[in-house]
Amino acid sequence: MSRLGFLFLRFLSRRPVAAPNRVGRIPCTRFMAIRVLIADDDISIRRLLRRLIESHDDWSVCGDAQDGNEAVRKATQLSPDVIVLDLAMPEMNGLQAAREISRNAPELPMLLLTVQQVSNELNSEAAHAGFKGAVSKSTGSEVIKAIEVLLKRQKFFHPLPVEASAW
Repeated sequence: MSRLGFLFLRFLSRRPVAAPNRVGRIPCTRFMAIRVLIADDDISIRRLLRRLIESHDDWSVCGDAQDGNEAVRKATQLSPDVIVLDLAMPEMNGLQAAREISRNAPELPMLLLTVQQVSNELNSEAAHAGFKGAVSKSTGSEVIKAIEVLLKRQKFFHPLPVEASAW
């Protein structure tokens, strides 16, 4: 695991966990305010993202995927409110998956998560693929902030302008 991945895991492991139901999971049903789909090939990152996201009031992870193909299928099946996609996944990477998902749901907010530094070039590629934001795994605290911004129908790309642009 890279140093950035390690730092991200370390940050997420300190976050509080939402209260589980009897089977150990928080159910993702239509009456819950925000449903999030997570896609990352690293199971430990998926688990930690789940903990981070479900520590936020009224948010629930409705599913997770280990590659881009599974993310595309689950995006259709689960109709999430937000999708968090890793850039580097096997079979179909995050950019490819975002393009597929955007064809069916162009307004669906998607957040790109990557171990690399988020550059202007990556921001441009991500936006072209349909992402509404991008964050580095080294800045794990930004995941919640980014999702909050996306839910307001604003973009979350760094460097973030003084006023976030609307879609």
